[in-house]
Amino acid sequence: MTILGDLLSTLFERRLTPYAYSEKADGPIEELCHELLSQKGNILGLTIAGKILASYDQMSDPKKIAFFNFLVTEMDINIDEIQARLSAYDVDRSRDNLTKYLSSSETKRRELFRRLNQDASATGRLVAMREDLMRLAKSKPELQTVDLDFQQLFRSWFNNGFLVLRPISWASPADILEKIIAYEAVHAIDTWEELRRRLEPSDRRCFAYFHPSMPDEPLIFVEVALMEVIPNSIQSVLAETRDIIPFESAKTAVFYSISNCQKGLAGISFGNALIKNVAAELAREIPNIKTFVTLSPMPKFASWASEEGHNGDQISEENLRKLAAKYLINAKRPDGMPVDPVARFHLNNGALVHAVHTSADTSPQGQKQSFGVMVNYAYELKNASKNHENFAANANIAAAKTVKALAKSKLALNEK
Repeated sequence: MTILGDLLSTLFERRLTPYAYSEKADGPIEELCHELLSQKGNILGLTIAGKILASYDQMSDPKKIAFFNFLVTEMDINIDEIQARLSAYDVDRSRDNLTKYLSSSETKRRELFRRLNQDASATGRLVAMREDLMRLAKSKPELQTVDLDFQQLFRSWFNNGFLVLRPISWASPADILEKIIAYEAVHAIDTWEELRRRLEPSDRRCFAYFHPSMPDEPLIFVEVALMEVIPNSIQSVLAETRDIIPFESAKTAVFYSISNCQKGLAGISFGNALIKNVAAELAREIPNIKTFVTLSPMPKFASWASEEGHNGDQISEENLRKLAAKYLINAKRPDGMPVDPVARFHLNNGALVHAVHTSADTSPQGQKQSFGVMVNYAYELKNASKNHENFAANANIAAAKTVKALAKSKLALNEK
């Protein structure tokens, strides 16, 4: 870890104690917001911020919608003020005029969110507020402008430089382990025994990102299997009766599940840095590991194949592999990016499509979303930057020759 990371990680050794304030609001939340923005002193501002957050926490959905409408209408930018200050800067390009223009071009609600984020518990509560906003804005699109301010602030507050990478083990606190079970988004964990099998053995690892202001809430975590070879099914990774290997014998690190934990942080990217930092951590711990791959789902494959006229119950294994390769290489959105969201994530991180496997996920969810097909994305560290640049600039998909050949091959006529 960096020195900054070490300093930040000390926050996890203690509970953050919120500043004491009265939970009872002194007036309507709208008045409190205006009052908070008018405050110059930190102590009174902290008290008002706490009252606003406490008031919001007690609101019903209709009242939350009214509050967000208030943020849209009364906490927006002032167009006339912006134009006047821009004109002043055009005449006299002084620092003072530029400062005034930049200040007026930012919405009042963004400054409101900054001032709310003074209490020790405020960051997590603002993340929860954005989760409410995203849910309610589905039927109230006029509220979506507020989300732009949340996104701008969260990208700064949750910058990778402020995140702390922590290993999660069977010895981790029970409340953290409960959240790993609850937040697992790829391969469900149904029992504590199942969680133990993913965390306790010597050939298993789990890492999570935390933020110092939310020390009890993982932001994203990745589960890793240390193996001798690249796996071709999730059954072999999660089997109850598998042979556990000494971690020093491992040659391959398999990222088989990556789960985002906070809905209120949707669109704030952590995965890129997480995978790279975990790979670096594993390489230091186990020098024999030279191969870093995923075993990833293909969540849009079944629906895409159905639109192309293929019935999953009728297609042969041979054609399924070919069709999966065509999907990964050729299925694009109008903007030229891959249809598959998991593919977009890993390819943008600099990975390449290494191999596709049929009968790789026999669970009901795996059959429903991809007819059981899974894919390995390989992280070749020497080529990652080049792959990322080619993908980001031109949507070029890096893939192994075998996958490219499958994507170009014709489907056989011997359907089941």
